[in-house]
Amino acid sequence: MLHNKPAAPAVLDTLERVLASRTFGRSERARKLLRYLVEQERAGQAERLKGFTIAVDVFGRDADFDSSADAVVRVQAGRLRELLAQYFATEGASEPLRISIPRGSYIPSYEIVGATKAPPLTAAGPDEIALPPQAQPAEAPASSLGAEAQMMRRHLQFFWATMLVVITMLGFVIMRILTPVTVSDVTDPTEVSASFGETLSPAALAMPPVYVRAEAKDDNVVRVAAVMRIALSGFDTVDLIAREPNPRMNAAVDPLQFVFEVAPGPAEGTVAINLTNSATGKVLVSRVLLPSDLDTQTLDDRIANLLSSTIPASGAIYGFIEQNKLGSGLVNCLILNDRYYLDPSSAKHEAAYRCFADMADRGGKSPLIFAELASLHLKALTDGHPYPPKPSAEQALSMAYRAVLAGPTSPYAHRAYGFLNSRVGDASESIRFMRKAYELNTYDLSMAAAYGYALIFAGDYSTGAPIMERAVEASSAHPSWWDYGLFIAKFMTGDEVRAARATEALASTKKSHYLAARLIVADRAGNEELAKTLIQEIEQEFPAFAANPRVVLARANYPSDMVDKLVDALHKAGLIQPI
Repeated sequence: MLHNKPAAPAVLDTLERVLASRTFGRSERARKLLRYLVEQERAGQAERLKGFTIAVDVFGRDADFDSSADAVVRVQAGRLRELLAQYFATEGASEPLRISIPRGSYIPSYEIVGATKAPPLTAAGPDEIALPPQAQPAEAPASSLGAEAQMMRRHLQFFWATMLVVITMLGFVIMRILTPVTVSDVTDPTEVSASFGETLSPAALAMPPVYVRAEAKDDNVVRVAAVMRIALSGFDTVDLIAREPNPRMNAAVDPLQFVFEVAPGPAEGTVAINLTNSATGKVLVSRVLLPSDLDTQTLDDRIANLLSSTIPASGAIYGFIEQNKLGSGLVNCLILNDRYYLDPSSAKHEAAYRCFADMADRGGKSPLIFAELASLHLKALTDGHPYPPKPSAEQALSMAYRAVLAGPTSPYAHRAYGFLNSRVGDASESIRFMRKAYELNTYDLSMAAAYGYALIFAGDYSTGAPIMERAVEASSAHPSWWDYGLFIAKFMTGDEVRAARATEALASTKKSHYLAARLIVADRAGNEELAKTLIQEIEQEFPAFAANPRVVLARANYPSDMVDKLVDALHKAGLIQPI
């Protein structure tokens, strides 16, 4: 390939085909960025292609844009490079011209495909013209048949050489997709785990096996068991076994095996559900569904509540495994990860990160590995954890994308990728992947909450509010950010009663935006004493927020209308702001 500067029409024609491709059809931001970079370069404005200018012109940032705090340009440029490479390796493989964005720069580069460099000249005397090797005089063929044979041979050689190049390129693309990320890809190469190169056993990646046993032919029992099997199939953190466990398996039973036993309840028309550990017979959870719980929508919510509190790493099954020290492999990594989110210290963060990174190094291809690793990597950046060294949003986004490739039907992978996109300010991509996660498992209330939250913070309050409310109402125990998301949705849609009720769960957690929500509610309820106490707490604990909440909320990518309404309410509540 030659890096000649092609004519503008050829570049613009190629640009339009790239932008109209399936590869770029999924990312409006990538299309917008690529068009801007190419058109600016073609217009002779390459010197303007700097991070600040791109942030303002393409992504709508204002004059206060700080690239060290907002990685939107770097992240989107990295994503654009990936999409360009993907396009020219697949549907754009026959393009006569290729566009790329070299690393370390935002100025497009162009490659003319098929142009060949002039071959070296052969030695020649002072009075001779040197000819390329293939142009050297040759002996005349003995017959026209010999000439045709030589031509045919050259054509075949060219054909097979071309096929070899195509096969090599396809093999590279496939290898890049299937090869797991290693620690050296995401951290300093000197930090590679000592276990690098060791292959994981299948047992290291196995999830706890879970069965559903219907103990009677009662119609309600059978229906509840069927709904549970459907619901369990969407969770990545367990292995659903379709057949029922063998009741004669006693001593040899897997200590990590669990059974949901569904049977007629204590009263007529009720259904009892018991979650037991097969090896010990211990009952971890017991629920009774009333006749009023068995209509379709209510039953779905009751099953969603049950499974959301038992199946994830924060649930009863993993709690039993941790308590009895039964965890190993990926199960143990998920337990370490849950410990970190319960107590977000740097030590717990590093322990979880190293566990997942070690599994990736050793060939683990579970989407859970890359999904959780991506989230932890971003946490290192946003929360200031010392490990891994020099984290970046681009690296986190790359790992989340790898999770989606490894698990195209994994709700956890899609949620992680949606979460990463929300943190870098790509609301459309965030919503798209959060919605996919929700659709892949509507029985995991955390997926519903994540999707609802993404919609709300993209400004779609009317759509996000009922999804978030269903998650909050159906879950008997959930994180406080669900309640905060519901507060925002109800506050923005004018439902002050439900907004106030949502803040009741925020009282035990000290965060600036939680305190601000409670202050707004206290002021509107006329509770002057509580409002005064909350203002003092905000000023003492979060002076930057107290001084200028608008800046803090805007940097957190709150929609502009949400920022305006929150700041106005805080001002009316008496929070001090500079003029």
